[in-house]
Amino acid sequence: MQHRKTPSATAFARRWRCVARLTSLLVCLVLSDVIVAAQTTPEPMLPLMPWPSQVDIGKGEFPVSAHTPIVIADHDPATRLTANYLADLLRRTRGLSLTVKDADGTTPINAIVLRRDPQAPVLAHEGYALVITSKGIRINARDEAGVFYGAITLWQLLTPNAQKGAVNVPQLNIQDQPRFTWRGLMLDSSRHMQSVADVKQLLDQMAQHKLNVFHWHLTDDQGWRIEIKRYPELTRIGAWRTPPDAGHDGEPQRYGGFYTQEQIREVVAYAAARQITIVPELDMPGHAQAVIASYPDVGVTGGRPNVSADWGINPYLYNVDDASFQFIENVLDEVMALFPSHYIHLGGDEAIKDQWQASPAVQAKMHALHLKDEDALQGWFMGRLGAYLTSHGRRLIGWDEILDGGVPADATVMSWRGADGAIKAAKMNHDVVMSPSPDVYFDNVQSDLPQEIAGRAPELDLTNVYAFDPVPKALNPSQAAHVLGAQANVWTEHLPSMQHVQQAIFPRLDALSEAVWSPAATRNWQGFLVRIPAQFARYSTQHISYSNSAFAPSAVLDINAALDSGSAQVTLQNQAQYGHIRYTLDGGAPNPNATLYTKPINVKLPATLRAATYADDGSLLGAMETRVLDRTTLLSHKGVELPQCPGDQDLMRMQPMPDANSLAPVFLTNSFNACQLYPATRLNGIGKVHADVVRLERNYALAHDQKLVVSHPHATPYGELVIHRDTCTGAVIASMPLPDPARSERRFSLDASVPPQQGTHGLCLIFTAPTEGSFYALDRIQWLPEK
Repeated sequence: MQHRKTPSATAFARRWRCVARLTSLLVCLVLSDVIVAAQTTPEPMLPLMPWPSQVDIGKGEFPVSAHTPIVIADHDPATRLTANYLADLLRRTRGLSLTVKDADGTTPINAIVLRRDPQAPVLAHEGYALVITSKGIRINARDEAGVFYGAITLWQLLTPNAQKGAVNVPQLNIQDQPRFTWRGLMLDSSRHMQSVADVKQLLDQMAQHKLNVFHWHLTDDQGWRIEIKRYPELTRIGAWRTPPDAGHDGEPQRYGGFYTQEQIREVVAYAAARQITIVPELDMPGHAQAVIASYPDVGVTGGRPNVSADWGINPYLYNVDDASFQFIENVLDEVMALFPSHYIHLGGDEAIKDQWQASPAVQAKMHALHLKDEDALQGWFMGRLGAYLTSHGRRLIGWDEILDGGVPADATVMSWRGADGAIKAAKMNHDVVMSPSPDVYFDNVQSDLPQEIAGRAPELDLTNVYAFDPVPKALNPSQAAHVLGAQANVWTEHLPSMQHVQQAIFPRLDALSEAVWSPAATRNWQGFLVRIPAQFARYSTQHISYSNSAFAPSAVLDINAALDSGSAQVTLQNQAQYGHIRYTLDGGAPNPNATLYTKPINVKLPATLRAATYADDGSLLGAMETRVLDRTTLLSHKGVELPQCPGDQDLMRMQPMPDANSLAPVFLTNSFNACQLYPATRLNGIGKVHADVVRLERNYALAHDQKLVVSHPHATPYGELVIHRDTCTGAVIASMPLPDPARSERRFSLDASVPPQQGTHGLCLIFTAPTEGSFYALDRIQWLPEK
């Protein structure tokens, strides 16, 4: 879907800021917990995420223990649900078992009191007041959502760390309300499907971040995931695909599944109890291959394709005849019966119009409607369905392409192609939801570190997510009022398991939650970093996998100077520039008492550097990592460390098979050009090259972008790995034939002798394999001495 676009040159440069240093003889060596030395940070802050609108901290504390009851002051069933939710959350995460009871007519003392008061002054929709005094805790709100969010804030105050048992909370007064009404997260369950338990766990985390819209992408070319009783073929056929190389190397014979209507009702109710609305998406008129594989008559050609095993943009579109609309409306009837959401998302993105252009029947329909082109036909298509939704009390929302051919006046636009769609829509008086790529595309990788999991470029790090503002600066105040809010998108082509999804979401969701909840004036990056350790503790307690890429360091040194002198000056740094480095050089494990990193380290080779990052409170911000620094490692690089050759980029970190369940290994590919650059290196005394290579499935549909693919001529039947000196047209110093893919292992090694070289040279590494075959990617390349 949206994330398949080629990143801009600017975004690409940002994505590769670390590996670009390689071309200047500097290397980024992974030390997954090393960070820069201590920095100045704000005064200690409350462990809250997102930060409230207004906080006044008093003097003194209130103790909460197993003897502190949760009292329902209004006898409201919704308040009771929240009280029970709070009690259960505290039991699971703090080990505190609190009693829930109704008020008995007296003023509760030494208790947690929840009250919903529709007449409460000042408080806005979803807002709450949380007051803690020496006599107890009070949460007041005008609606049930406010009571719930007040309870979430209290839970965060009660879980400042991973400890168990009683806890003291500061006396304070919090008046809080959200900045935006749409605070969302989109999950793609079509490319890779998550279990009901996985979805529920994600909804719990959304609630803890005060997000209230779960956009559920349920249909696409690669799978139809929602049971429609009137059309059983949608799940009998459309929910299953045959993967590339099925049955080999761990790839399943078929991949798929679907959610029954009973399961969907269960998930919708689960979300509602956590103040979350689920907005379903059925993508159309494009991304329709799974539908047409199930019911060919709703397609344009009448042919039955397979459910797509290829990511990217496929050509299949819905037909525009009355029978197809009847089919869609029947499907929508069942969808609306399952999802009470006011909004129904109908996609509208990436519908390449080739089949419409080639169909005489479609062209005749277009001319009969006096439409000027296929974009206008899509506008008519979406308008007709928008009217159907309106007649049923619902409202159409779609990706910003729905603007291209005209859109119903009451449609809401979700802007993903940057902010332009939102600006255009708001100026046309359409409500908009901000979801721009790459700003909030969580399937984009979080760093350029070698251990980063699978995903797409450009890099979207925690800093940039925190800097995201949902309101485009080009809008005046009246236009900005149309911005309902924002959401992050998680497309799952390269995130096959829930562990992948969680690593992609957390902790970037913390940054997004602050962008959509907190007042812009209260946002503070350093304050946010101070609060992250408490979130990491909560994730660990709840068995949530999260990424520490923002705190994972790199070691930067001059490779050639180290090779010449036998020693190196190593600088340690990381994205967030937060925390304290403790390191060792003797191979021992660092701890909070190990040497503190304060300035570049002079290291005599060979050496083993181990380091870890600690927060101000001494908690570990990630797992420890070890790096060996010697001549062998300095003359070796992983493929994911090497920058791509200049030109069109469609970069992905891919795993060996499309449906892998492990987080590693990952390999860097560019579907437009199989070409990478090796840093300028002293080649004196080099006599051999060794390359570890992996063959990957080319299951990626490029549609009209196919013309951008660079074909490198090959001299042997299956292609070669060719190494050029200095430039990509320079002298060839090695050419290593690739094996027959039908008879070789997926991972293999190549070796070649290298003619004697003198001096320092950059290198260009090109796979010349046929572009219609597999991808090839470097795992590692190693330079070896003559003898």
